[in-house]
Order: sequence, then structure tokens, then C-alpha cells
Amino acid sequence: AALAGNVAIAVCKFAAAWLSHSTATLAEAVHSLADTGNQALLLVGMRLALRPANERFNFGRATERYFWPFVVALLLFSVGGAFAIFDGIDHLLSPVHEPHALVWSYAVLGVSLAIEAMSFKVAFGEFRKIAAGRSLRRTLLETRDPTIPLVLAEDATAMAGLLVALVAVGASGLTGQQAWDPVGSVVIGVLLCVVAFVLAWVTHGLLIGESAAPEDRSRVLALAKGVDGVEDVTQLLTMHLGPDVVLL
Repeated sequence: AALAGNVAIAVCKFAAAWLSHSTATLAEAVHSLADTGNQALLLVGMRLALRPANERFNFGRATERYFWPFVVALLLFSVGGAFAIFDGIDHLLSPVHEPHALVWSYAVLGVSLAIEAMSFKVAFGEFRKIAAGRSLRRTLLETRDPTIPLVLAEDATAMAGLLVALVAVGASGLTGQQAWDPVGSVVIGVLLCVVAFVLAWVTHGLLIGESAAPEDRSRVLALAKGVDGVEDVTQLLTMHLGPDVVLL
């Protein structure tokens, strides 16, 4: 849902940015382009993770589902955030006075917001399933599958970025001061960099090798202690190789 939505949104945003000469709209277009590539990479990781174990990969390739989200976080920071900040600062230092057909920006940003909201609804529904009543912070700390939180974070950031772009474009149109537009681009860039940092932090731990969730460890202990002849478990070591694969 997120991939299909972002393909359509990216095309519309680039057209609107070209027609309106809006820096904030261009930043959002690049953001959508980055999101499109990101979700394609997530699908690649999910597909590669399904390959069976072999002589080279004795435990299979489940870790592909951790590697590619980390790459996504890096791309979100560089292609999305850094570009938006650079482009905004460049237009602030060297303003270009061109006629703005802002109606294109308003129309596309509004339609994009509606499409992103639908994608967000799908991702949020999936996120609620894995959260199972836990808080957002606890879910992010304990989740061993970064795919859904990543898509949810991208959609939420996209919606926030679209609102910032609408405010920036609107302020430029109302005041006649084009500086508001590149300022919006910088704000969008900073927002993307912050989200990318959080996502990189989450996937970084998974790549290094996080243990199984507390409830899974408790279940293992209960099963082991329930075996005849087992008096106690003195040490339990676990490591997630993928969302559904644990080394015990």
C-alpha cells in the first residue's frame, strides 16, 4: 500500500514542483522518491530472507530483514533529509525570483496528504497488531521486526512533511516572501534526519544481535524446566537472526 501510494505521489509532486517552482514541494517530491525506493528495498529484503539455508548461510538469510531496513534509514537521511536541507539553504542564500503557480502545489500536496493518510491507516492497523496494547516506546524497544514500524514512521513523517510544505507554500503566497518556501524545505529535511536516526538506532541493535523478547525467554525457561530431569536453567542465551528466527 505504501509503495503504490508513493509512486503516484512522487510523480505528482515532481510535476507540481516543476510547474510551481516551489522548493518545499521539490523537497517533498524527493522525500516521496526516497520512500518509494525504501519500500522497494524492504520488499527485496523480505524476498531474500525467504531463501533456504545452504552451505554458505547455515542459519538461512533471515537477517536480510534487518540489513535492508538499516540501508533504508541511511537513504532516508541522505537522499531525503540531507537533500532537503541543502536545497533549502541554497535557495535561502541564493533566492531565485520566479513566478509561482502555487495552485499546483496546493492541489498536489492536498491529494498527497489524503493518499498518505490511507497508507498510514493500513500501516497503523498492522502496527497495532504487533504492539498488542504496549506503548509506542516499549513496542519500538521490544519489536524484532522493524518493517511495519519503519513504514509507519515513514508515513507519519510524510504526513508531517506535507503539512509543513502546505504551511510554507501558503506563507509564501500570503506574504509574498519566498523565503518561507526554502525554510519549509529545511524543516522537512531536519524532520527526515531525526526519523532516520531513530530508525537506524532501532535496526542497529537488531543487526548486532538482540536477544529474544522477555515473554519468549520466559516461555523457553518454563518449557525447559518442565522437562523431567531438569532441575534448573543457569544460563539462557538467545539472538534474533530475523523476526521469526531465533538462535537459542
